[in-house]
Amino acid sequence: METWHKTGCVLCAQNCGLEILVKDNTMIKVRPDKENPRSEGYACRKGLNVIYHQYPKGRLTEPLKKVNNTFVPISWDQALDEIAEKLKATIDEHGPRSLAYLGSSAQGGHFEAAFGVSLLRSLGSQYMYSSGGQEFSGSWWLQGRMFGKQYNITGPDDHETEMLVAWGWNGMQSHQIPQARKILKKISQDPERLLVAIDPRRSETAAIANIHLAIRPGTDALLMKAMIALILAQGWEDTAYIEAHVEGFETIRPWFENMDVRSAIEVCELSYETVHELCRLMTTRRWSVHPDLGIYMGRHSTLNSYFMNILGAICGIFGKRGGNIIPGMVMPMGFHADERNPKTWRTVTTNMPPAAAGSFPPSVLPEEILSDHPERLRAIIVSACNPLRAWPDTQALEKAFSSLDLLVVHDIVMSETARLADYVLPCRTFYESWDGTFFPMTYPNVYFQMRRPVVQPPEQCLESSQIFTRLALKLGLVPEIPAGVLEAVAQDRMTFGAKLMEWIGTHPEHLPKMTFILAETLGKHWNSAALAALWGMMMTAPKAFRKNAARIGFETGFDMGDRIFQAILDSPQGLWVGTADVANNLDAVRTPSGKIELLVPEMEDLAKRIDAQSETEGLCMPDNFPFVLNAGRHMDTNINTLMRNPEWNKGKRACTVAINPTDAQKLSLDNGDSVRVTTEAGSAVGEIEVSDQVRIGSVLIPHGFGLIYDGNVYGINVNHLTKNTHRDFIGTPIHRFVPCGLEKVMKKNMPPAASF
Repeated sequence: METWHKTGCVLCAQNCGLEILVKDNTMIKVRPDKENPRSEGYACRKGLNVIYHQYPKGRLTEPLKKVNNTFVPISWDQALDEIAEKLKATIDEHGPRSLAYLGSSAQGGHFEAAFGVSLLRSLGSQYMYSSGGQEFSGSWWLQGRMFGKQYNITGPDDHETEMLVAWGWNGMQSHQIPQARKILKKISQDPERLLVAIDPRRSETAAIANIHLAIRPGTDALLMKAMIALILAQGWEDTAYIEAHVEGFETIRPWFENMDVRSAIEVCELSYETVHELCRLMTTRRWSVHPDLGIYMGRHSTLNSYFMNILGAICGIFGKRGGNIIPGMVMPMGFHADERNPKTWRTVTTNMPPAAAGSFPPSVLPEEILSDHPERLRAIIVSACNPLRAWPDTQALEKAFSSLDLLVVHDIVMSETARLADYVLPCRTFYESWDGTFFPMTYPNVYFQMRRPVVQPPEQCLESSQIFTRLALKLGLVPEIPAGVLEAVAQDRMTFGAKLMEWIGTHPEHLPKMTFILAETLGKHWNSAALAALWGMMMTAPKAFRKNAARIGFETGFDMGDRIFQAILDSPQGLWVGTADVANNLDAVRTPSGKIELLVPEMEDLAKRIDAQSETEGLCMPDNFPFVLNAGRHMDTNINTLMRNPEWNKGKRACTVAINPTDAQKLSLDNGDSVRVTTEAGSAVGEIEVSDQVRIGSVLIPHGFGLIYDGNVYGINVNHLTKNTHRDFIGTPIHRFVPCGLEKVMKKNMPPAASF
């Protein structure tokens, strides 16, 4: 019998609605879900190919232990007993700083993060590393300083904006807003609106933009400072907004006075008249900005985000319809971790803070593992990510991970990271599990979908949340649950909740273990720790979420959370669970002043120092690395490391080394030729793509390739070319500005693993 099931894409943060046809417990066809209220029948080719994600070769179906460099099957009890024993021994001997959890990174499911963090904290450690820490450390750290909470991530109100500025963002390929291509085309084709792209190359987004500033790579911070200086010199700043909502403006204003704006813009290789006109538009229109990795992972990463926030603040765009807003959330994306609080850890070797909503930057991991510090990292648990292909400096990570005392990996396949593990534990896929995400990208409404299993998992595969719970039990971290609470599981949820809270009320010390308690009660009853955690989240949801839910129509009351939970269960296509208070968006600001605080002392020296002369010197490329590598091109044919089987790209040029025709001619390179790309970190050989999209002097390579599949390596692992120490002061790797060299090679000398 064939049945269509409503679900969602798990390959990017938009999680577009999908319907999947299942026959004999096998997914056989995928189509967009027109009833999904967020995506409304929109889906890209990645989502329509999720069957390749669900059914890779080498699916893990039983726990594995490495014995004499060979993996052998073992039972769950043996695996967890041995892991628990080794974790205890490591922490007893070296302290809790020797343990880290690597996860909270999945585009398709966030519930494992709640359990991973709970286990980490229960063992006394704060060391969580995630992909968010890799990409957004500087940006989120500044959100914490300027808006009061690191998870107060301001984003564009793209439906109401009169001018959307895509700065370092190629939304036509990377999406990052619901129905991205549809929305971007709609803005660019509307005579009353403008789409502006600030990007060194003529990307797919720049190609449809009304205005394209083809900025010189690496000069974004200089351009922003020049724009701020120009606006202030013209007296165009929004003084009423600044007085009402901004703190520290008069302190930082002198940083931008007497700047040689024309010389700065010339260094950026832009026209003064074009920049002047854009500044005029920014002070006369309701505009918003959507930054992306071109900013976050570019030169002066954190300074880029700082100047961008100052620019937005003096133009008065924050907290306004059509500007950049703090979205409504079901749950925050992480938690606030201010390193000025003495209770907040830093890394012991590199002294890095957890800048990205509680996450430490992965770029420092090799140093934190390989140092001789007595509290160095020795034991790591990896879930929902593949650092050996997704994080910077593959060679350094391989060396570091190989030196660990204990490496445990949860995955659905033998990933590159899993190959180095001591224990590999088999997970259910996202289509065999209850799971959901908390990406807040639908302002002013708040959306949530709890995807349900559409196929049954192999017998021994567990949710990552269940694995963490079983390990917590083995470690003795879960308190004994009273019989009355266990018996109440079979009754209605509110009766169970009353019994649970009656017990916790007399034993508040158990509250930090609530995720595990729910997993061992409702989670066992439902065969899903994640679904049990969702019920717990709804019952204890933050006040802000409850207000948003009431605003959209959910009645308040003691059972409000349970009713929202039931509504989620009744809506497999997802639903609107709240709407934000658009009139008081800046009420979410949590700084000491209650305003947007522009003075961040750590940024002052760098902000003052940058000018045309310093950047002219700083942008000089070394003789042996004259090109700028953009390590991580977004394309229709890549999706991190989530689809391993290259057949999903059959007939497409999926992984190429893209360069400008002028550079190709100088190097005597043609389309399809083999070229060696060399950086400080290493070298790799790939296939040339000659494209006028690419700026002269630039090299583009997509991320998510170099995967080992069916015994072969497909494409270039771009992180083989990135150095983990090539990062800014807060730990963000500078992947969009990697000096490199190019050299033509003969095909007969090309390693087989380097071609796709």
